Amino acid sequence: MELVEGEAGCLAFSGGRPLSEHAVSREARYCGRLFRAEEIDLIRSLLAREPRPNRAELSRQVCDALGWLRPDGRRKDMACRVALLRMHREGVIALPPALKGNANGRIRPRATPASAPGEPVRVAAGALEPLVLEPVSTPQASSLWNELIERYHYLGYKPLPGAQLRYLVYGGGRLLAALGFGAAAWKAAPRDRWIGWTAEQRAGGLHRVVNNARFLILPWVTSRNLASRILSRVARQLPADWRSRYGYAPALLETFVERDRFRGTCYRAANWIHVGQTRGRGKLDREHKAALPIKDIFVYALDKHSRREFCASRGSE
Repeated sequence: MELVEGEAGCLAFSGGRPLSEHAVSREARYCGRLFRAEEIDLIRSLLAREPRPNRAELSRQVCDALGWLRPDGRRKDMACRVALLRMHREGVIALPPALKGNANGRIRPRATPASAPGEPVRVAAGALEPLVLEPVSTPQASSLWNELIERYHYLGYKPLPGAQLRYLVYGGGRLLAALGFGAAAWKAAPRDRWIGWTAEQRAGGLHRVVNNARFLILPWVTSRNLASRILSRVARQLPADWRSRYGYAPALLETFVERDRFRGTCYRAANWIHVGQTRGRGKLDREHKAALPIKDIFVYALDKHSRREFCASRGSE
């Protein structure tokens, strides 16, 4: 998920932070939700209360006030916190100082012996069966996952957006890989054409699309076809794990593969469908310079009727 930068120019101040010209009363979309001008004013009024709410409490208050809930009825507080942080960075609102760390999504995990390189694994993938995909559910597992991604994945670590699941993959008594799944891209033209949905239908169904944001085979593991086996296994396991955590099952997986680095071979081998590629722009590219890497877009239908269901929905905001 990329950030939308605010425009230059200031008209007002809130809590000592300048508000950009476009931010004073204009509606804007954050984390897949359209915030109307009156809703942004409501958020500002919550911030003006005494005692002033901290960031976590504010996200809960905003979810309750706006009815921003998951399908299982719980607050979408993580997505709300990301949205509020983006508003803060654009000068739309002024958040109170973070209680812990810098809360800017760029905290780098510290390397410890837990993520140190292991003994080489050079065996056929079949010799590592049964593979065990362990959902990250403890602070210790979370720290290890974060360390591994920061230390060995070319994109490094940053918090996954929205609803999410992370896995540590074990086989043959060894830790082999790490995967992370989070919120889908709000817009991806090739994916959206493949699904065939309208903007309204996308707004109502996007929560059932899950993005494979990180996939790491540990660099000391060399095992032919291991990556595609893991992808096949997670496609079978993730729907139940997601339902257990969030109360609904996703219908489609997506991923973006940087084409100058990778060919997407393991995704193709696991029967993911190549639907197109990005244009290298992203939300920051207001001048159409296409400065970002081109990425191939792959999808995998967890429900064979997913496209029909997406297009039959009426959509919601």
